[in-house]
Amino acid sequence: MKGGALKYVFIALLFVLAGVSVGLFVTVHTLRNLTAANVAGAPAPTFVERVTGRAGDGDVGDTRRTAIVSAAQRVGPATVSITAVKTRIVSGAPRPGDAFFDRFLRGYFPDWLREEQYHSFGSGVIIDPDGYLLTNDHVVGRANAVTVTLNDGREYEGRVLGSDPRYDLAVVKVEGENLPVASLGDSDDVIVGEWAIAIGNPFGYLLNDPDPTVTAGVISALHRDVQGEGESGAIYKDMIQTDAAINPGNSGGPLVNSRGEVIGISSFIFSSSGGSQGIGFAIPVNIARQVINELIEYGRVRDVWVGIKVQPLSRAIAERLRLPSADGVLVSYVEDESPAARVGISPGDVIVGVNGDAVTNIRQARRAIFGSRVGDVIRLAVLRAGETMYYDLELEEVPR
Repeated sequence: MKGGALKYVFIALLFVLAGVSVGLFVTVHTLRNLTAANVAGAPAPTFVERVTGRAGDGDVGDTRRTAIVSAAQRVGPATVSITAVKTRIVSGAPRPGDAFFDRFLRGYFPDWLREEQYHSFGSGVIIDPDGYLLTNDHVVGRANAVTVTLNDGREYEGRVLGSDPRYDLAVVKVEGENLPVASLGDSDDVIVGEWAIAIGNPFGYLLNDPDPTVTAGVISALHRDVQGEGESGAIYKDMIQTDAAINPGNSGGPLVNSRGEVIGISSFIFSSSGGSQGIGFAIPVNIARQVINELIEYGRVRDVWVGIKVQPLSRAIAERLRLPSADGVLVSYVEDESPAARVGISPGDVIVGVNGDAVTNIRQARRAIFGSRVGDVIRLAVLRAGETMYYDLELEEVPR
């Protein structure tokens, strides 16, 4: 045998000896584990356990118990399904389905009106062990009857203590024992980009299951002001925007942070299809706290009284008053003995700021004051005779 061939044979023998050594080591190690398991009376470790150190039943330890899981488990039991029975007025033909009537006589008879009952479905969250829960006004407002279902199957009759469409918030009371309660967080401490978990019962009436649904996303934006449609006067101020999926039935449910604290109440979405498109809005829980106190104590959110009437400031009026611009709102009337009258505001004054925020039109002025409570002090920046003056006035309840 030549020297080159002998060298290759020698290398092959080394590989064989190395393989034998590794096999002996694995065999001895396995036998030692088996012996230890038998001595302890425990089952022998599986191959997966020996190689990875994990159980072979699919459990991967704490890696699955994320902050989202923990938050959902903390708040989920306190999230409830709500069914409200409401009444609406509908119109219809005097003789529906009558072809002869529709063809020849329909134009001579007006539609008749009748009451029709329908169901409104949504979610809520229990915030007090005495049975107080928070939801949306559009879920339970003006309801004839309310049924609250917990995720353990318990059902209670709910009593609406107060509801306000301007804030889209309502407080419902149930009588029950050992009720789960969610912890309220601080919506002023929310950070754009942090986890946001929406819990509720979307389409729960179709699923016939009281267990809440959990969707996760992030806080997309803060301090969103949204003007409500129609003439209801609703202004959704300082809303929390999230891309966590919010669908019909989620309304009134909690928006939760990764600590398992309620930071908002899901209210509405922007959607062209009716389903979630990742643009959802929740009422900050700090605003909800203020509304809750008013609803529980007074049964309503008391309207605040400033005592002035204002009108838009046109360019012509601004020139006549020798103002630098048409930004602001013109005070046209001041009520006697009102908070505004007591601090010295007069007709002809131009309000250009509220609480440090610039005001250029009536809509901005409304938004700046909206959300203030009876007893709050607001600062008005007023232009008078070319000079900016500041007035601090304490808001009172509108005289009844």
